[in-house]
Amino acid sequence: MTRDLPDFSDLRALFLNCTLKRSPRTSHTRGLIDRSRHIMERQGVSVEVVRPVDYTIPPGVQPDMTEHGWEVDDWPALQTKVLDADILVVATPIWLGDKSSVCTAVIERLYGWSGELNEKGQYLYYGRVAGCLVSGNEDGIKHCGMNLLYSLQHLGYLIPPQADAGWIGEVGPGPSYLDPDSGGPENDFTNRNTTFMTWNLLHLARMLRDRGGVPAHGNRPDAWEDGERFDHPVGSA
Repeated sequence: MTRDLPDFSDLRALFLNCTLKRSPRTSHTRGLIDRSRHIMERQGVSVEVVRPVDYTIPPGVQPDMTEHGWEVDDWPALQTKVLDADILVVATPIWLGDKSSVCTAVIERLYGWSGELNEKGQYLYYGRVAGCLVSGNEDGIKHCGMNLLYSLQHLGYLIPPQADAGWIGEVGPGPSYLDPDSGGPENDFTNRNTTFMTWNLLHLARMLRDRGGVPAHGNRPDAWEDGERFDHPVGSA
């Protein structure tokens, strides 16, 4: 197939692997991440994979929880990596049909920064794209995907088409993604969706970078507070 692709080599991607297993234990979620990471790195994207469970991340919705009674908070350092990335992929295993506790903490801490503004006066995460990956051996891929993608767009991330992918084995105890004979790495449906998600993230991130992000009209909270109503029928001149 002849491809006329843009250059993606100036883009940065961050995968947050919300496994419950600290490094260097085998993470089945990481196995799924590596499929997407491979595609990105083939296109020259700078990719980093982080396990939040390796860090001290207090619960809360404030930017720095050491200002709210905690002695240690590693999230501000991770937040720097988040803000350096054009693409964020939140990846989680499934437990009791839902995303992991680590993943919930990550979303809460991302939320703690969402009220900050970028250089255009928009909310902080505007101009970045996000997706999600879900792994496990019990039902819940679409439930987790709905929760994560809603949360990420609510914080300000742009979500491209087909921005989620996942794999589960048989319902109940059974092999996980990287286990021998699981069939996970060979699953065509998972491989297709992971590939489509990755490319859609790349295309949308490229479009946003080339156009300077989302236009700063109709979405600036500082202007709203100053009385601008952007043609809203209540209060507009």
